[in-house]
Amino acid sequence: MKLSIVNYGAGNIKSIQFAFQRLGYDAILTDNPEEIRTSDKVIFPGVGEASSAMIKLRQSGLDQLIPTLKQPVLGICLGMQLMCKHSEEGDTQGLGIFDVNVKRFSNHVKVPQMGWNTISNLKSDLFKAINEKEYMYLVHSYYAEQCGESIATSDYELEYASALENDNFFGVQFHPEKSSKAGEQLLKNFLKL
Repeated sequence: MKLSIVNYGAGNIKSIQFAFQRLGYDAILTDNPEEIRTSDKVIFPGVGEASSAMIKLRQSGLDQLIPTLKQPVLGICLGMQLMCKHSEEGDTQGLGIFDVNVKRFSNHVKVPQMGWNTISNLKSDLFKAINEKEYMYLVHSYYAEQCGESIATSDYELEYASALENDNFFGVQFHPEKSSKAGEQLLKNFLKL
């Protein structure tokens, strides 16, 4: 199986590569459109700030490529947020794959939300053999609003979409590569899609 991790300078790549190696797969880090287009599965990671990440995607033309992909694509953390319509972070226009906006948590809670939180209302093959109220690891100051494409929710100040699905596109706000057995199960499920 050919696995690509989209390389656009938005960190956290090594831990994702190691997570797939533990499952017996080598994921290549690439910004080559042909390499990405011909992969069986694509991981769209991200740690950092939305507006500067979008600038990098535009400079490389990956903003045009990603929405046209036909194979399963998994956006992680900032990757998921960039797949949404718009983010309040840097007033950023997203890729529009998910029909939802990304908002900032209020100042009434500690931001970023950092650590373990539960996921509920699991609605996808992505969550096969993962229990309701399972704990996943998160680090984020912005969240995707609840919407029709939500396939998991978490609660921090309010209920928000901690995972999204639209056709072959999946997004998770949490870090499966840092979420112990449940996160590993999610990556296995993604590989089987």
